[in-house]
Amino acid sequence: MTRRHAHAAGGFTLLEVLGALALLALLLIGVYSGVRTATHAVRSGEAGIQRQDQVRSAQQFLRRELAQARAVPLSYDDKGNPVFFTGDAHTMRFVAPLPGYLGKLGPQLQELTLVSNGKGGQRLEARFALMPPDGSAPRPLGEPEVLVDGIRDGSFSYRAPDTEQGRGDWHDHWGDVRTMPRIVRIAMRLDGTTGWPQLDAPLRVDASAMQGQLNLLQGLQRRNGS
Repeated sequence: MTRRHAHAAGGFTLLEVLGALALLALLLIGVYSGVRTATHAVRSGEAGIQRQDQVRSAQQFLRRELAQARAVPLSYDDKGNPVFFTGDAHTMRFVAPLPGYLGKLGPQLQELTLVSNGKGGQRLEARFALMPPDGSAPRPLGEPEVLVDGIRDGSFSYRAPDTEQGRGDWHDHWGDVRTMPRIVRIAMRLDGTTGWPQLDAPLRVDASAMQGQLNLLQGLQRRNGS
């Protein structure tokens, strides 16, 4: 057997071993990169699904609560007129019953607010307070609950009830104590790729009719008290 054949039979050279290790390292890097990409894609997909669920749940809650808004006085103005609804571009207050699964029975004073989230954006918070059955002032509002976070910008607007002349106008402030808005619009732009479908929630109650009942009751009370 020649010297060359004996060397080949004895094993691999150092260069061959280093080359094999380099190829193995490249292969491991490729496998790790693929696993990392797949993991990131799964996490991004899960985060996107959670974000969509959050948006869907918030929209369902807001639509349901605004549809069930009641003509229950939040307070009274300087002339003694009941105030049923207040709102501006970033805050609104109204009375509506919460779902039974939340464990809070009876009409609740609800306050929806767009506030800073401390990260250059906003979040939508809700606070609640039970309305006493005797008609007295509502209890203090509870701790805020976050409905949606990661909002670039958002606003509330209110459409007045229709008249014989046509549809009501949109306003960024609601201060008419005699009526409640016909529709409440909640428009927001969210961070990321998840969108917020514009929410136009109609209110079903006619506060002007309720005010007539309240005036009748107050008149009867004054008559009985005289």
